[in-house]
Amino acid sequence: MREIAGKTAFVTGAASGIGLGIATALAQAGAKVMLCDIEEAALSAAVAELKKTNADVDSVRADVSLKSELQAAAEATTARYGNVHILINNAGVGGGGPYGIWTDAGWDWTVGVNLMAVVWGIEIFGPLIEKHGEGGHIVSTASIAGLISGSSTAYNVSKYGVVALSEGLRNELAPRGIGVSVLCPGFIRTEIMNSRRNLPDRFAGAFRGPPPTTGPLANAIRMIGERVAHGIDPAYVGELVREGIENDWFYIFTDTEFEPIVEMRFAAIREGFNRIRARIPKR
Repeated sequence: MREIAGKTAFVTGAASGIGLGIATALAQAGAKVMLCDIEEAALSAAVAELKKTNADVDSVRADVSLKSELQAAAEATTARYGNVHILINNAGVGGGGPYGIWTDAGWDWTVGVNLMAVVWGIEIFGPLIEKHGEGGHIVSTASIAGLISGSSTAYNVSKYGVVALSEGLRNELAPRGIGVSVLCPGFIRTEIMNSRRNLPDRFAGAFRGPPPTTGPLANAIRMIGERVAHGIDPAYVGELVREGIENDWFYIFTDTEFEPIVEMRFAAIREGFNRIRARIPKR
C-alpha cells in the first residue's frame, strides 16, 4: 500500500503506547483513523489530542477479548468511514506468569486479548477489505518474545501465535490484495506492565494475589519494568509501522538488541536438523 492518505484504518489498543503511536503516524499521513480501546477515559483523551492537529479520527470502546464487541466496533467503523483499508491488531496485555503460577483465568485473558482478538480482527475485517477491492494491509503486534520465548508465560505463547498466524496469512492474503506485517517490538515505553488496570471482572482469579516483592520473579518483573519505563518512544514505533505498510515489510522490528538471541535460537534449530542429518543413510 504505497498511499495511506485518504485510506481508513482501525487500530486496537489505541488509547496509549504503541497503538496511539501507530494511530498518530497514520493520521499524520492523511489516513482516517478509528481508535479502539477498552479504557474509555484514555481513549477520549487520545482522540481529543489528535483532533487538535485536524486529524480525521474517531473512537469506539471495545473489549477485544469479546468477539461480539469487536464485531460491533467494526460496524461502527464502517458506519462512520465506509471502506476500511488498514487493520492494526495491537491490543495486548502482559498477564499470566510462568510454570508454577499459571491460572486458567490468566491464560484465558492473555490469549483472548493477545491472540484471539487478532484472529477475530482478521476474520471480521479481512472480508471487508477484500470486498471493496481497493487493497489493504494488516499489521498485528506480536513481540520479540514471539521469536525468542525465555519463559513459559501465556504472554510469550500468545505472541508466538501471532507470529505464526501472520506468517501463514502473508502468502494467503497477498493474491487477495492484502499485505500482512507482524510487529515484533522490544522494550517500548508503554503501560504493558500495568495491564491489570483493565482486567475484566470475568477474568477474576487471573493472578494469584499481588505481584511478588521478593525473589527471582520479583527481580525479573522489576528489571522488565525498568526497561519498559526507559524504552523506545512509541511515536517512533508508529512511524516504523507507517513505513512498513507503505513498503510492504513483513517483519517489523524496533531495534537490534535481541538479534543475537534470535540467531542463537536458529542455531539450536539447525543443530537439531544436523543431528538427524548425520543419522540419514548416505546413498
